[in-house]
Amino acid sequence: MRYLITGVAGFIGYHVADRVIARGDEVVGIDDINPYYDVRLKHARLARLEGRPGFQFRQLGLGDRRGMEELFADIRPEVVIHLAAQAGVRYSLTNPQAFADSNLSGFLQVLEGCRTTQVQHLVIASSSSVYGASTTMPFREQHATAHPLSLYAATKIAGEAMAYSYSHLFRIPTTALRFFTVYGPWGRPDMAYYQFTRDILRGHPIRLFNQGRMVRDFTYVDDVVEALLRVADIPATGDSEWTGVDPSPGQSDAPWRILNIGAGQPTHLGRFIDILEKAVGRRAQREYAPMQAGDLAATWADVDALQRLTSYRPSTPLEVGIPRFVEWFRSFHGDGAFV
Repeated sequence: MRYLITGVAGFIGYHVADRVIARGDEVVGIDDINPYYDVRLKHARLARLEGRPGFQFRQLGLGDRRGMEELFADIRPEVVIHLAAQAGVRYSLTNPQAFADSNLSGFLQVLEGCRTTQVQHLVIASSSSVYGASTTMPFREQHATAHPLSLYAATKIAGEAMAYSYSHLFRIPTTALRFFTVYGPWGRPDMAYYQFTRDILRGHPIRLFNQGRMVRDFTYVDDVVEALLRVADIPATGDSEWTGVDPSPGQSDAPWRILNIGAGQPTHLGRFIDILEKAVGRRAQREYAPMQAGDLAATWADVDALQRLTSYRPSTPLEVGIPRFVEWFRSFHGDGAFV
């Protein structure tokens, strides 16, 4: 199989490409290597992929319309795993244009490529942020997503809607995956757990927003990759697959589904930090602050639909995943050496 993976130099994209290559499939990976965070980390991920049989990389931005057209015409992928996006809830407050350019206009070029080449399955990255102001837990795929709390979340909701329309109009089998707080080795430096580790090693205080009363469904990256690839191997067939009911008269039966990808285990931030302190071997200086704009106070994934489809449920406990991340962090950055 030939896979196109967008955002291949990113956290999840790197791990997915690594697994796909290892199992003997072909990967064409694209990434624009934008400087949202230190590009040295992106290049380091790529260095672990380049030169391996079955992998080729092209530096390409989603907004390059002609480049995207030529890419799809050239490689004609069978499966597209779309992970490229402008991320960052707080960044969306200060640089909204980047989110429109990548997550909306850029994503349209991916959809057009899938339409013209009739891919067998398009898998797109969405986010738990789409659940927004909802307080009904756990979050289920059928819950309304009408109240996003950030522009980032709004672009993810819009992306799901755009993908659904293409799935309906052009019969493109499509799965949207709502990721819940993915963590692990080779992670993103803008994520809180990464910053906590850096600051604890440096002896700097860590800031806990909402006075520390945050709850997250932390999901280890290896579990995310396993779930994603199992889903990618099962092209979507129709609305009834993910809603659990048959389409009503006049409703589209597009080859489409939405799935949560989470651990299904909500964890209070304080417990997460307790485990992190033990893995690091140092105590954190905790500072408490008010809630930040755009944040969700709690996330919790219902992953029953994922388990029904794939017979898989993420299961890596924090007591295993966090030490693995800390071990990688120290090997890559050294104790507190990260700049």
